[in-house]
Amino acid sequence: MPRPTVAAERRAQIIDATQRTMAAHGVSGTTLDRIAETAGMSRGHVRHFVGNRDQLLAATAREVFSDEDGTPTILPRGTRTLESALAFLFGAELTASDAENAVVLGLVESSRTRPEIARILSEAYRGTRATLAALLASAHPTAAAEACAVAADGVLATALGNVFLGDFDPDPARTERARRAAEALISTL
Repeated sequence: MPRPTVAAERRAQIIDATQRTMAAHGVSGTTLDRIAETAGMSRGHVRHFVGNRDQLLAATAREVFSDEDGTPTILPRGTRTLESALAFLFGAELTASDAENAVVLGLVESSRTRPEIARILSEAYRGTRATLAALLASAHPTAAAEACAVAADGVLATALGNVFLGDFDPDPARTERARRAAEALISTL
Protein backbone atom coordinates (compact mmCIF):
# COMPACT_ATOMS: atom_id res chain seq x y z
CA MET A 1 0.00 0.00 0.00
CA PRO A 2 1.48 3.38 -0.96
CA ARG A 3 2.40 5.80 1.78
CA PRO A 4 0.06 8.81 2.07
CA THR A 5 1.43 12.04 0.69
CA VAL A 6 2.49 14.82 3.01
CA ALA A 7 -0.49 16.83 1.77
CA ALA A 8 -2.90 13.99 2.64
CA GLU A 9 -1.31 13.61 6.08
CA ARG A 10 -1.55 17.37 6.75
CA ARG A 11 -5.14 17.46 5.53
CA ALA A 12 -6.08 14.60 7.90
CA GLN A 13 -4.23 16.35 10.74
CA ILE A 14 -6.14 19.59 10.07
CA ILE A 15 -9.53 17.86 9.88
CA ASP A 16 -8.79 16.09 13.16
CA ALA A 17 -7.82 19.44 14.70
CA THR A 18 -11.06 20.94 13.37
CA GLN A 19 -13.09 18.23 15.06
CA ARG A 20 -11.26 18.72 18.36
CA THR A 21 -11.71 22.49 18.11
CA MET A 22 -15.43 22.15 17.35
CA ALA A 23 -15.87 19.79 20.30
CA ALA A 24 -14.16 22.27 22.62
CA HIS A 25 -15.46 25.60 21.28
CA GLY A 26 -18.56 24.93 19.16
CA VAL A 27 -18.92 26.02 15.56
CA SER A 28 -18.82 29.76 16.23
CA GLY A 29 -15.60 29.32 18.21
CA THR A 30 -13.97 27.19 15.52
CA THR A 31 -11.68 29.74 13.93
CA LEU A 32 -8.80 29.11 11.57
CA ASP A 33 -6.45 30.43 14.25
CA ARG A 34 -7.72 27.93 16.83
CA ILE A 35 -7.62 25.09 14.32
CA ALA A 36 -4.05 26.00 13.36
CA GLU A 37 -3.03 26.12 17.01
CA THR A 38 -4.65 22.73 17.69
CA ALA A 39 -2.98 21.26 14.60
CA GLY A 40 0.38 22.72 15.56
CA MET A 41 0.83 24.63 12.33
CA SER A 42 0.34 28.10 10.93
CA ARG A 43 -2.95 29.50 9.71
CA GLY A 44 -1.35 29.76 6.27
CA HIS A 45 -0.64 26.03 6.25
CA VAL A 46 -4.24 25.29 7.20
CA ARG A 47 -5.47 27.42 4.31
CA HIS A 48 -2.91 25.89 1.94
CA PHE A 49 -3.83 22.28 2.69
CA VAL A 50 -7.61 22.59 3.17
CA GLY A 51 -8.78 26.08 2.22
CA ASN A 52 -10.95 28.64 3.92
CA ARG A 53 -13.17 28.00 6.95
CA ASP A 54 -16.22 26.98 4.89
CA GLN A 55 -14.14 24.52 2.85
CA LEU A 56 -12.65 23.16 6.06
CA LEU A 57 -16.07 22.68 7.68
CA ALA A 58 -17.31 20.90 4.54
CA ALA A 59 -14.24 18.63 4.49
CA THR A 60 -14.86 17.84 8.14
CA ALA A 61 -18.51 17.04 7.43
CA ARG A 62 -17.47 14.68 4.62
CA GLU A 63 -15.06 12.96 7.01
CA VAL A 64 -17.63 12.61 9.80
CA PHE A 65 -20.55 11.56 7.58
CA SER A 66 -18.81 9.02 5.33
CA ASP A 67 -17.53 5.52 5.74
CA GLU A 68 -13.94 4.56 5.00
CA ASP A 69 -14.74 4.31 1.28
CA GLY A 70 -16.17 7.83 1.21
CA THR A 71 -19.77 6.64 0.91
CA PRO A 72 -22.13 9.13 2.63
CA THR A 73 -23.63 7.37 5.64
CA ILE A 74 -24.06 7.40 9.38
CA LEU A 75 -23.55 3.63 9.67
CA PRO A 76 -20.10 2.12 10.03
CA ARG A 77 -18.47 0.37 7.08
CA GLY A 78 -19.45 -3.25 6.72
CA THR A 79 -22.94 -2.94 8.23
CA ARG A 80 -24.53 -5.92 6.53
CA THR A 81 -27.35 -6.99 8.83
CA LEU A 82 -30.33 -5.28 10.38
CA GLU A 83 -29.13 -6.34 13.84
CA SER A 84 -25.69 -4.73 13.32
CA ALA A 85 -27.37 -1.52 12.12
CA LEU A 86 -29.65 -1.43 15.16
CA ALA A 87 -26.77 -2.27 17.48
CA PHE A 88 -24.89 0.76 16.15
CA LEU A 89 -27.87 3.15 16.01
CA PHE A 90 -28.86 2.36 19.59
CA GLY A 91 -25.40 1.48 20.91
CA ALA A 92 -22.97 3.33 23.14
CA GLU A 93 -20.77 4.56 20.27
CA LEU A 94 -23.52 6.61 18.66
CA THR A 95 -25.54 7.52 21.74
CA ALA A 96 -22.69 8.74 23.96
CA SER A 97 -22.91 12.43 24.75
CA ASP A 98 -19.27 13.04 23.91
CA ALA A 99 -16.94 15.18 21.82
CA GLU A 100 -17.83 13.35 18.61
CA ASN A 101 -21.52 14.08 19.08
CA ALA A 102 -20.65 17.71 19.84
CA VAL A 103 -19.00 17.84 16.41
CA VAL A 104 -22.05 16.28 14.77
CA LEU A 105 -24.34 18.81 16.46
CA GLY A 106 -22.03 21.60 15.32
CA LEU A 107 -22.22 20.38 11.74
CA VAL A 108 -26.02 20.08 11.95
CA GLU A 109 -26.09 23.68 13.20
CA SER A 110 -23.80 24.74 10.34
CA SER A 111 -26.02 23.04 7.77
CA ARG A 112 -28.68 25.68 8.38
CA THR A 113 -26.53 28.40 6.82
CA ARG A 114 -24.03 26.45 4.71
CA PRO A 115 -25.62 24.67 1.71
CA GLU A 116 -22.58 22.44 1.10
CA ILE A 117 -22.76 21.03 4.63
CA ALA A 118 -26.53 20.62 4.31
CA ARG A 119 -25.96 18.64 1.10
CA ILE A 120 -23.38 16.38 2.78
CA LEU A 121 -25.65 15.68 5.76
CA SER A 122 -28.62 15.08 3.46
CA GLU A 123 -26.60 12.58 1.39
CA ALA A 124 -25.52 10.76 4.57
CA TYR A 125 -29.11 10.61 5.81
CA ARG A 126 -30.38 9.36 2.43
CA GLY A 127 -27.58 6.79 2.20
CA THR A 128 -28.29 5.52 5.71
CA ARG A 129 -32.03 5.40 5.05
CA ALA A 130 -31.46 3.44 1.82
CA THR A 131 -29.17 0.98 3.61
CA LEU A 132 -31.71 0.50 6.40
CA ALA A 133 -34.53 -0.02 3.88
CA ALA A 134 -32.45 -2.67 2.08
CA LEU A 135 -31.60 -4.40 5.38
CA LEU A 136 -35.27 -4.32 6.39
CA ALA A 137 -36.29 -5.78 3.03
CA SER A 138 -33.72 -8.53 3.43
CA ALA A 139 -34.93 -9.35 6.96
CA HIS A 140 -38.61 -9.10 5.90
CA PRO A 141 -38.73 -10.35 2.29
CA THR A 142 -42.54 -10.26 2.09
CA ALA A 143 -42.74 -6.60 3.12
CA ALA A 144 -43.51 -4.01 0.47
CA ALA A 145 -40.58 -1.78 -0.54
CA GLU A 146 -42.50 1.36 0.48
CA ALA A 147 -43.22 -0.12 3.92
CA CYS A 148 -39.50 -0.84 4.35
CA ALA A 149 -38.66 2.73 3.32
CA VAL A 150 -41.18 4.15 5.81
CA ALA A 151 -39.87 1.90 8.57
CA ALA A 152 -36.28 2.91 7.72
CA ASP A 153 -37.26 6.58 8.10
CA GLY A 154 -38.92 5.84 11.43
CA VAL A 155 -35.98 3.83 12.79
CA LEU A 156 -33.49 6.48 11.74
CA ALA A 157 -35.59 9.33 13.14
CA THR A 158 -35.97 7.45 16.43
CA ALA A 159 -32.24 6.76 16.65
CA LEU A 160 -31.18 10.31 15.83
CA GLY A 161 -33.79 11.82 18.12
CA ASN A 162 -32.48 9.63 20.91
CA VAL A 163 -28.92 10.81 20.26
CA PHE A 164 -29.89 14.48 20.42
CA LEU A 165 -31.97 13.97 23.57
CA GLY A 166 -28.93 12.43 25.24
CA ASP A 167 -27.23 15.81 25.46
CA PHE A 168 -29.74 17.04 28.03
CA ASP A 169 -31.76 14.01 29.18
CA PRO A 170 -29.66 11.74 31.41
CA ASP A 171 -32.37 9.03 31.65
CA PRO A 172 -30.41 5.76 31.34
CA ALA A 173 -33.48 3.86 30.10
CA ARG A 174 -34.18 6.28 27.21
CA THR A 175 -32.02 4.45 24.65
CA GLU A 176 -33.56 1.07 25.48
CA ARG A 177 -37.05 2.54 25.09
CA ALA A 178 -36.06 4.14 21.79
CA ARG A 179 -34.73 0.84 20.49
CA ARG A 180 -37.91 -0.94 21.59
CA ALA A 181 -39.94 1.70 19.73
CA ALA A 182 -37.87 1.08 16.59
CA GLU A 183 -38.30 -2.68 16.96
CA ALA A 184 -42.07 -2.22 17.40
CA LEU A 185 -42.13 -0.29 14.13
CA ILE A 186 -40.10 -3.00 12.41
CA SER A 187 -42.47 -5.69 13.71
CA THR A 188 -45.27 -4.16 11.61
CA LEU A 189 -43.49 -5.35 8.49
